[in-house]
Amino acid sequence: MHTLYSFRRCPYAMRARMALRYSGVPVSIIEVSLKAKPADMLAASPKGTVPVLVCADGRVIEQSLEIMHWALSQNDPDVWLPADRPLIETLIEENDTRFKVLLDRYKYAVRYPEYPMEHYRAQGAVVLQRLECLLEHTPYLTGTTLTLADVALAPFIRQFAHVDRAWFAQAPYPKLQAWLERFLASGLFTAVMAKQP
Repeated sequence: MHTLYSFRRCPYAMRARMALRYSGVPVSIIEVSLKAKPADMLAASPKGTVPVLVCADGRVIEQSLEIMHWALSQNDPDVWLPADRPLIETLIEENDTRFKVLLDRYKYAVRYPEYPMEHYRAQGAVVLQRLECLLEHTPYLTGTTLTLADVALAPFIRQFAHVDRAWFAQAPYPKLQAWLERFLASGLFTAVMAKQP
């Protein structure tokens, strides 16, 4: 049995759990207390951050995107990862580098007093606007079907939206708001957000 060390609200862990569930890979999920990380997890991955997948054969995968790719290599029934995927890779790269930095500064603006919270939100909104444009004529970020891009980005857009829900609700991104609502209501997302012991 594979083992995933996870933390329910971590966006990286969320996307790893979704890929594993979608692929049907049997996995035991261990919910980690960030204040008391399990010794087995730290032995497998001394970096001490989630998610960490310990495969049945002993292989350790420490990055969420690698876990997602590994899961899809086991089984990808709806083709989340098509052969032609430059846009998918570009969107994930931008999310995991530029947008994540802006998200952290917006969410924890008190730690970055050089600028007010609204400054970081405005910078993040540039990314939201790009996603809004992508969703103008298709229900998903890269076309008519759900792909790795949607699943990899949604937990981070969710986090950005939750910093100031009133602001996000009235922001000029109706397509993105509908995309996020649909995602959060999906059976896949609700299943992986069920509380673990």
